[in-house]
Amino acid sequence: MASVMLNSVNCSGGRAVKFDYVGLKPLKVHQNILSVRPHSVKISPRMLTVRAGETRENGPIKKMGKSDAECEAAVVAGNIPEAPPVPPKPAAPAGTPVVSSLPISRRPRRNRRTPALRAAFQETTLSPANLVYPLFIHEGEEDTPIGAMPGCYRLGWRHGLVEESSTGDEAYNENGLVPRTIRLLKDKYPDLVIYTDVALDPYSSDGHDGIVREDGVIMNDETVHQLCKQAVAQARAGADVVSPSDMMDGRVGAIRAALDAEGYHHVSIMSYTAKYASSFYGPFREALDSNPRFGDKKTYQMNPANYREALVETREDESEGADILLVKPGLPYLDIIRLLRDNSPLPIAAYQVSGEYSMIKAGGVLKMIDEESHDGVVDVSSTSRC
Repeated sequence: MASVMLNSVNCSGGRAVKFDYVGLKPLKVHQNILSVRPHSVKISPRMLTVRAGETRENGPIKKMGKSDAECEAAVVAGNIPEAPPVPPKPAAPAGTPVVSSLPISRRPRRNRRTPALRAAFQETTLSPANLVYPLFIHEGEEDTPIGAMPGCYRLGWRHGLVEESSTGDEAYNENGLVPRTIRLLKDKYPDLVIYTDVALDPYSSDGHDGIVREDGVIMNDETVHQLCKQAVAQARAGADVVSPSDMMDGRVGAIRAALDAEGYHHVSIMSYTAKYASSFYGPFREALDSNPRFGDKKTYQMNPANYREALVETREDESEGADILLVKPGLPYLDIIRLLRDNSPLPIAAYQVSGEYSMIKAGGVLKMIDEESHDGVVDVSSTSRC
C-alpha cells in the first residue's frame, strides 16, 4: 500500500500554520503515489522468449515451416541449424603477467558478474511498499518551497490560521489541520495507509516536544496526557499508524491504553524508539518553524554517544505495546538499526531526516555525487560504539 506521514507545522507570531512535504517535485495528485490505488500499480517485466525452429538473419525472425519431428530428424541426419560461433576469449591488456589460476573453488565474484546475476542474488530489496512519504502542509492555498530542502514544498490547504498555546492544545483539535487532512485523504484514497506524527512541538509556542515549566524543565507525565488526546484525535480521523516522536518516558503504553479505551485497537503505534539529538533536524525545523524558542532537546532526545541505551528504550517500547520501532536519524546510526534488528522481533524502521536529504541535494548541485544514480552515494559503514 502507498503510505504517507503527516507532520504539522508551527505558526508562532501569527505565521501561517504549515505542513511539510518531502519530495523532489510539487505534489500533484495525478503524479503522486498517493493518487494511485495499490492494485493499479503494475510493473511489466521484460521477457525473453526463445522458440525452436526459428532463425534470425539480420532481420525479422523467420520460421522454418517444419514440425518438431522433422526438425529432430534433420539434426540426427547432421543438418544442424546454424548458430552463432562461440565468442572469442577477451584479450587482456598488453603487459598483463601470465600466471596460473589460483587454486580456489569459491569465487564470490561469479555472482556479481552481470546486472542480471546481481539482481538474482540481491539479499535486500527496497520498493515503494517499504517507504513512508512525509508531507508538509500549511493552512494557505499555495504550495510554497522549503528553502533548506530543495525540491520540497509546503502543500497548501484552504482555511485560516490555527491557534497555538504553550500546552499544545491544538494538537488534539478534531477540526485541526491534521485531522482535516487525514479525513480529506481517506475520503479520496480509502486504501492509503496514513502515519501521523504525535508530538507537541508544531503546536507549542515554545517549540519543544512537551509542556515547558517556568524553569525550563520539560514536563513528562503532563505532556504524555496531551499526547494521548492527540493520538486519539488522529485515530478518530482515520490514521492507521500513530507515531510518537516526542521521546517522553512511558508515552507508548499510555497511548496504547488511550487508543484501546476508545475502541481503536486496530491502530498501530510506530514508536520513535531511538531518536538521537542531532543537527540533521535543522532543515525540517525550518520547514515547520518549530525550532525551540530556548535551549535544546537534549533532556529528552538521546545522547549520540550512547549505544546500549537504545536497548533500554527498545525493551520499554516493546513492553508498552509498540508495533514498530524507529531509529532517527538513519544513516549516522546504522549500528543502532543493526542493534535493534538483532534484539527485537518487531519491524525496524529508519528515518532519513531532512539534513541527510539536504546533504544529498547539495552534493548533487556541487557535482560531488550523482544523486539520481543508485551508485551515486558512497556507502558508509557505521563504526560501532562501546
